[in-house]
Amino acid sequence: MTHLPHTNTLDELMELLAEHGFDGLAEAITILWNEVMKLERAEVLGAEPYQRTESRRGYANGFKPKTVRTRVGAITVDVPQTRGVEFYPSSLERGERSERALKLAVAEMYVQGVSTRKVAAITKELCGLDISSSQVSRAARLLDEELQQWRNRPLGEIPYLILDARYEKIRHGGCVIDCAVLVAIGITSDGKRSILGVSVSLSEAEVHWREFLARLIERGMHSTRLVTSDDHAGLKAARKAVLPGVPWQRCQFHLQQNAMHYVPQVALRKQVATDIRNVFDAPDRAAAERLLEQAVAKYDKSAPKLAAWMEENIPDGLTVTTLPPAHRRRLRTTNMLERVNKEIKRRTRVATLFPNDDSLLRLVSAVLIELSEDWETGKVYLNIETE
Repeated sequence: MTHLPHTNTLDELMELLAEHGFDGLAEAITILWNEVMKLERAEVLGAEPYQRTESRRGYANGFKPKTVRTRVGAITVDVPQTRGVEFYPSSLERGERSERALKLAVAEMYVQGVSTRKVAAITKELCGLDISSSQVSRAARLLDEELQQWRNRPLGEIPYLILDARYEKIRHGGCVIDCAVLVAIGITSDGKRSILGVSVSLSEAEVHWREFLARLIERGMHSTRLVTSDDHAGLKAARKAVLPGVPWQRCQFHLQQNAMHYVPQVALRKQVATDIRNVFDAPDRAAAERLLEQAVAKYDKSAPKLAAWMEENIPDGLTVTTLPPAHRRRLRTTNMLERVNKEIKRRTRVATLFPNDDSLLRLVSAVLIELSEDWETGKVYLNIETE
């Protein structure tokens, strides 16, 4: 293991993680753990190494190696020894809890790159280390390079594309505004799910969605057979401009919700929901259109606005009826992306308000990389060859 000068330890640690990613996590934990133990020894002794002071209670007496088994493998740490006072590192006594705390501290320096004060406070609480704002900012810059590389990675054949957006609060121009987080999920040619890209924009305006989709094309996305999304005007216009001719599936879940705004009586809502669900569950397009025609006629007198809305909008949710049944169930809503958005929210609500769009993009990208890697190394989501 490489021994680093105390004053440069954190800088070297950041460089190690930036260069080797999580493959270097075991060594990073070793370095950080050794520093924690040395700081703890200095506190017990009442003096830094070689420091002359009347408050000294004992003396440093070298190090003794100790191998500790962790979930990142066996690592060997240098346990500080003392003379004249009893000492044993509390981090070793805590065992697995310490390992989790150390890994969390390292992760927080990266993923929680929201507030340098917050990162420094978390790291001091868990590891006893004071980290300057400049060091945390440097770590953020190193991470940004890795995240940007992931966001710009080449794509390939993406038969199915799912699009959605959520909003987070950021500071912009001295004001607090809602910022749009645009996310794209794809089903690859081997049937795996993959998070294709993420972008942070001031709104869901057409220009932002158009740039986002155009970037997916530039990165090599091709052979898209279907796009699933909600009916946002900006997204709709951008999709037609960038992906002309690609069939569009409007999210059936959102259609069900939208329909309720046109139901004139609360007592009718359950029946309307059942009728729309029957249309969506029809075995093929022809059957779905017959059921829709019957539903429109059924409400033509009692709820004319609902009937007109159904006739105009429900067909947008029937595109998946031309797909194999197994594909239809997976692609008729944006629910998969809604679950991703919930995971983003779980992580971003810790911050509440982001200081700028860069910090928001950093955290969201880090969360999405984790999810995407799990998907891409997991089981097949769809059998693309199913007919």
